[in-house]
Amino acid sequence: MPERNTPTLETILVVDDDQWVLHVVVTILQRARFHVLSAANGTNAVKLARETKGRIDLLLSDVDMPLMSGPDLGEELKKDRPELHVMLMSGGADGNLLVLNYGWAFIQKPFVPTKLVEMVTEVLHSRDRSQPGGQEFDSRKDTEACRQFRTEALGFPPKLN
Repeated sequence: MPERNTPTLETILVVDDDQWVLHVVVTILQRARFHVLSAANGTNAVKLARETKGRIDLLLSDVDMPLMSGPDLGEELKKDRPELHVMLMSGGADGNLLVLNYGWAFIQKPFVPTKLVEMVTEVLHSRDRSQPGGQEFDSRKDTEACRQFRTEALGFPPKLN
């Protein structure tokens, strides 16, 4: 961990509906000298982000939360903060598959503190693939093109007579 006189690093907004997980993640990131904002749900996170005048460099959010999912929260915050990096976390079995649709980073819970800090640092210092001009991967945008290719090139779905 960095020394005490090391300046604070980037600002991270952590969102998780599990208060224990939220506390642990916030503590880990603060000890790594990040400036940390936190919210217990997506609605509070949107409000906090709107009230925050300075930069928020990274959203670190749980995938599956009541009222607003992590991916929905990421999309909402990027409307006003397009430079925002997004990293999602989940203890669920299918969380990483959902995240692939957005091109965002993902960490599986539970995780060890050093891995979390390492991944957060890597995401903060890499190109955000979800931004226009990045190497975006969004399978939601490919759905219609896939349908058209299957129909025209492969003859699927087969025509029934």
